[in-house]
Amino acid sequence: MTEPRRFLQVLAGPRQVGKTTLARQVMAETGLISHYASADEPTLRDRIWLEQQWDTGRLRARGQTTGAFLVLDEIQKVFGWSETVKRLWDEDSHDGVQLKVMVLGSAPLLIERGLTESLAGRFAVIPVPHWSFSEMREAFGWTVEQYVYFGSYPGAAPLIGEPARWRSYIVDALIETTISRDILLMTRVDKPALLRRLFQLGCAYSGQILSYQKMLGQLQDAGNTVTLAHYLELLEGAGMVMGLMKYAHGQVRQRGSSPKLQVLNTALMSAQGGKAFEEVRGNGDEWGRYVESCVGAHLVNTSAGTALEVTYWRERNHEVDFVLQRGTELVAIEVKSGRRRESLPGMAAFAKHFSPKKSLLVGAQGIALEEFLSKPADDWFR
Repeated sequence: MTEPRRFLQVLAGPRQVGKTTLARQVMAETGLISHYASADEPTLRDRIWLEQQWDTGRLRARGQTTGAFLVLDEIQKVFGWSETVKRLWDEDSHDGVQLKVMVLGSAPLLIERGLTESLAGRFAVIPVPHWSFSEMREAFGWTVEQYVYFGSYPGAAPLIGEPARWRSYIVDALIETTISRDILLMTRVDKPALLRRLFQLGCAYSGQILSYQKMLGQLQDAGNTVTLAHYLELLEGAGMVMGLMKYAHGQVRQRGSSPKLQVLNTALMSAQGGKAFEEVRGNGDEWGRYVESCVGAHLVNTSAGTALEVTYWRERNHEVDFVLQRGTELVAIEVKSGRRRESLPGMAAFAKHFSPKKSLLVGAQGIALEEFLSKPADDWFR
C-alpha cells in the first residue's frame, strides 16, 4: 500500500485578513508539536534562515509517530524561497520525514509565481480573501451600511467610532505597508509613483469602465498601456484594486477591452476619499458607487479559489454590472444602487445574446443587499 501523497499547504491572501491567526488555530487544533517563524523582518530574508527554520521543524518531528507541524509566515520575502522549499521538501519525502508544512504570504501574485515555477504538483493553495459581510456582522455586529462604507479589515473594526484613527490605520498599516513592502520591495516597478497614483485612481473610479489610454490621461503620465496593465495586475495580486474584464465569447476581444476598475475592499475607497460615513451615505450618487463597488468586491472575494470568473458587459449604451461565469453557465447581475449612469441597464440585450442561467437584480425590488452579501457568488448558480 502506497503512502498518501504529501502536499505543502499554502495560505495566500491580502494583509490583515487573519492568515496568521488561522495558522495558529490550526497549530493548536492539530495537537502536533509545532514551530512558527516569520520572515517579516528585513534581516531575515535569506535561504540560510529558511533552512534553519526547516531544520528546527525536522528536530520537532524526530521521534514523533505523527510528525510535527512547521508554519512559515511572509514566505515570499525570502529570496529564492520556492527553490529552497522544493529541495527541502523533496529531501523529506525521500527520507520519510513526517513534517507537515504550511506557508503564508501577503501577496498572492508573488507567492503564485514561486509556486508555479518550482513547486508544481507539491502544493495545495488555501485562499484567504477579505472578510465577508456575514463574518463582519457576526464578529462585530455591523450593519450592511457599515460594511459598505468601512469595508472588511477586522483589525480596523474597533476604530470606526474614531474616524481619524480608523483612516490612519487603513492608510498607514494597510495601504502604505502593502504598496511599499509587498509590491515595491518584492518586484520590479520602474515607476513607483505611477503605481501609487494608479491605486488612487482605482479607488476614485471604482465601479467605472476606463480605458488604459484614459487612465494615462488622468494620471498625466507618458507611460504605455502595457505598464499600466502590469501595475494593475500587481495591485490585484496584493488584494487592493483590479480591473474587471469585459465578458465576451472571444478571449482576444475580452483582453483587449477597457477594464472596469474595482476595489477589493471598500475601506480603501473610504480612507482615500476622506469623506465621513454620514456624508457619503447622504449622497445618493456617491453611496450608489460604494454599494456597487461593495457588491463587486464581494463577488470577486467569494470567487477566490473557485472556478468562477467575474466580468462585466457593455455594448454600445447598454451595460450589465457584473457577469458570473462557471463553465458555460452565466449569471447576469444588475445593482440598483441609485447612482447616475452614462449607460442604460442591458439585461434584455445581454439575455438575447447570451441566454444566462439567471438574471438578478440587487436592491430596489430585487434581492435585498444584505441578503445578497450574505451568500457567496457560487450560490447564485443553484
